[in-house]
Amino acid sequence: MKILGIIPARGGSKGVPGKNIKLLEGKPLLQYTSEVAIGSKYLSKVVLSSEDDKIIELGKILGLDVPFKRPSDLADDKSPTLPVIIHALDYYANQGEFFDAVCLLQVTSPFRTIEFLDTAIETFLKNDTDSLVSVIEVPHEYNPHWVFEADDKGILKVSTGESEIISRRQDLPKAFHRDGSVYLTKIGVLKNQNSLYGKSISYIESSKKTYVNIDTLEDWKKAEQLVRGFNENI
Repeated sequence: MKILGIIPARGGSKGVPGKNIKLLEGKPLLQYTSEVAIGSKYLSKVVLSSEDDKIIELGKILGLDVPFKRPSDLADDKSPTLPVIIHALDYYANQGEFFDAVCLLQVTSPFRTIEFLDTAIETFLKNDTDSLVSVIEVPHEYNPHWVFEADDKGILKVSTGESEIISRRQDLPKAFHRDGSVYLTKIGVLKNQNSLYGKSISYIESSKKTYVNIDTLEDWKKAEQLVRGFNENI
């Protein structure tokens, strides 16, 4: 399977200004993801999608493919991800190059490893699902079987629709949330279903110890603490 790795990195971050090129313990944030993507044995090509000249310049230095500049209408804080992916695929299709799947790697999740990414791709290939996402288990107190919704009369009901509440924590089924680290999707699903997920989704579980999704300055501080801990343990 021919897989295109896509790293989206726009310049207009509000939560952490300039975060994609901001130094995290001496290394630009973009470099953490680019090193893992380039090091994967399964990605046929890794492209950077950005509208920002400084990010583009850094991407080229890091060895990423940067054959285009993302249109400005796909680079504001309300731009959905799917059109950004389709824009990259259309560029390569116009050059006569086609792929079977896309691997989306967000810069905001810097601590995935090459081994983790390759395992995710192997799981995706083995299960032959429409997509794969990386996830983290939801703490039991937030499990959907213990979460309530209120109706317009102020009456609570279990979010799953069940009439009986599971009383024991041990009986709760595992539940997960996307952690934003890895998304894999078949091209047909992206283009024909206009979806990043499709109808069948496999998963790989990330480590809670290294989880961070950098969106705010608080997240950045957590990332700094994590990377310092990694360095101290080397």
